[in-house]
Amino acid sequence: MQLTRGADYAVRIMIHLATLPENERVLLPALAAAANAPASFLSKVLQALTRAGLISSRRGQLGGFEMLPRGRQASVLEVVEAIDGPIRLNVCVQHGPSCSRKSWCPAHPVWQLAQAAMIDVLRSASIADLAANASHVAVRD
Repeated sequence: MQLTRGADYAVRIMIHLATLPENERVLLPALAAAANAPASFLSKVLQALTRAGLISSRRGQLGGFEMLPRGRQASVLEVVEAIDGPIRLNVCVQHGPSCSRKSWCPAHPVWQLAQAAMIDVLRSASIADLAANASHVAVRD
């Protein structure tokens, strides 16, 4: 399993925005440079983050993108799911009827454990903590 480029860019953007002072707005070209991402693709990622209530967007001369308090406290899981939707390692770990073999498949428990571990890791990593670590790394360099 591999995260999409959009989810990777979203996490990069969220970390970058969280390193900035509260209420600071950043324009799309600066965010594209910070994430090393094409601005045209990044605009779709930013729209999804805005819809998820993690950042705000404002048009005009004083416009730009700004981290919301909810975004600063968000987990990596929340950011990734804002872009890609619910993360599923395999179809059989979805709730409800998804695989007719899951009741007897010997691999099903492995997929369930791997899914739970992945979700736990992504849920335990907060954007605020990652931004704090990024700030410390930037100071050392």
